[in-house]
Amino acid sequence: MADDAFTAEQALLKVTPTGPADKPWEQYIGGGLVDTSKYKKAGPHKLCFSNASVSNPWRVVGWKVMQAEADAEKSSIASLQYSDAKDSDDKQISDIKAFINGGQCDALIVSPTTSDALTPVVEEACKSMPVVVFDRSVNTTCPVTSISSIGGNAWGIAGARYIAENLPKGGKVLLLRTAPGVDLFETRSDAAMRIFKEAGITPVGSEFTGGDNAKTKAVVSDYLSRFGQIDAVWVDLGAMSVAVAEAFEDAGQPYPIITGEDQEDYLQKWKNTGFKGVAPTYPAYQWRTALQAAVKILDGKQVPGPKWVLPQPVITNENLDQYVNLKMPPLHYALCGCEDLPGYPERFGGKR
Repeated sequence: MADDAFTAEQALLKVTPTGPADKPWEQYIGGGLVDTSKYKKAGPHKLCFSNASVSNPWRVVGWKVMQAEADAEKSSIASLQYSDAKDSDDKQISDIKAFINGGQCDALIVSPTTSDALTPVVEEACKSMPVVVFDRSVNTTCPVTSISSIGGNAWGIAGARYIAENLPKGGKVLLLRTAPGVDLFETRSDAAMRIFKEAGITPVGSEFTGGDNAKTKAVVSDYLSRFGQIDAVWVDLGAMSVAVAEAFEDAGQPYPIITGEDQEDYLQKWKNTGFKGVAPTYPAYQWRTALQAAVKILDGKQVPGPKWVLPQPVITNENLDQYVNLKMPPLHYALCGCEDLPGYPERFGGKR
């Protein structure tokens, strides 16, 4: 199964998406369109959103994106009820049951905490209203559509391939990982290791840092003292990339290749210092897609499904300039798809 997903996502990275070129959140890769005429009802619509959490910067930006999209579509949306599960399966199950029993939802949007635990309650919700799932999936086909970008394999492939293509012969690679046993991170690192193996690269180490900047710097410093030189650092989460660069600065060492993500602090560091970098992305614009999908379904318009695969761009030296935005805060995600939404940039912490 993992092999199938790796091969499929590797192929999808090369596919040209369908949809408006300037609106990637409306694009889709492969798949077909779902007839939603049976869900059509007069608006404005009452939407309900069960969120896993806002426990990291990506989710904070995403929730702001969804709220801004709701403001942009206020003529079609009567209300957007919200619940935050705080990363608890039990709380999210309870939240969704409350939405079902409350009878105030024309459609339900779910960003699940975990796939297995949320599947039964999502199936229950599907019996009384159209459901849109995004970010993580559930193990049922009952949602009208399940939205995400290409996936963790594609993310891991992009960074590792760049290292494989740019590493000096015999160069030393260090992998920095966030936490063990988390599907997303395991998928990213497994894909990266597969690329390294194919390229004949054996990393000198793989360490967990918990995404903590101080621990990241300590680990990098330790490896520099042990090996004298590190030529590339692959990360499974871009939040630690700036700390990696700072560790090399502290050691008086030249920058290695450093992979990252579309978080502004990394993009700006990469631009300012000129190290070799690449940023796989997990676009926050999918939060916009999810809300748009719910409105379209209730309007009886077709949507991509049952799986809606969004494009997952890779930021490279060639296109870096279009994503660096000095007016946005360090923890902002460049692929928010939010630049044309009400309140931008201030509601996202930016300045004009």
